[in-house]
Amino acid sequence: MSAYRFAAFAGLAAACLAGAASAQDFQPKQKGVLMLNVRATGVLTDADGAIRTAAGADSGLKAKVGDDVMPTIGLTYFLTDHVAVEAIAGTTQHEVKAVGPGTDIAVHKTWVLPPVVSLQYHFAPEAKVSPYVGAGINYMLFYGGKDKNGFQVDIDDGFGYALQAGVDVALKDRWSANLDVKKVFFETDASVNNGALKTKVKLDPWVVSAGVGYRF
Repeated sequence: MSAYRFAAFAGLAAACLAGAASAQDFQPKQKGVLMLNVRATGVLTDADGAIRTAAGADSGLKAKVGDDVMPTIGLTYFLTDHVAVEAIAGTTQHEVKAVGPGTDIAVHKTWVLPPVVSLQYHFAPEAKVSPYVGAGINYMLFYGGKDKNGFQVDIDDGFGYALQAGVDVALKDRWSANLDVKKVFFETDASVNNGALKTKVKLDPWVVSAGVGYRF
């Protein structure tokens, strides 16, 4: 599923929920509010990395990483009426392939835990439809890896950074609908068969989410 399809579907869902909010009382965003969001999240990679030999020669192959959609949770705390800190957590599974002329082979499958902590600015905290933007850092932790088709693959963990945009649509009382899109910028090194082949991969995933929130 592409980032554009997932975002379009999530946007349509949020638009439908916005209509439901028009005639309801709701709790506005404000200093001291803690929001819990439960979302369906697509981690949609934009991987690009040439696979080279240990000597640095181009093998003619590239590393490609598959997408995944899983549930995630997010906690947002409002430092002021407009400024908040959000932390998200969830885990997804991705297949790594080596692709090239006449080649399309799976070499590894791994789980990744990509928590993101961001600082947000909320433009209209008292409005029923309240957009926001944010920026932050993330850490990519790869675990539970399973090698495939006789390959041995090692992927480095590391830090990246993220840009964010989203909207909260107030529903009744403390409930809200949420649409959130993050672009995570992350580059990792991977080695194949104990360094016989290696690649530097720009994963740079889109993290596209839609779900519901509750304000404490």
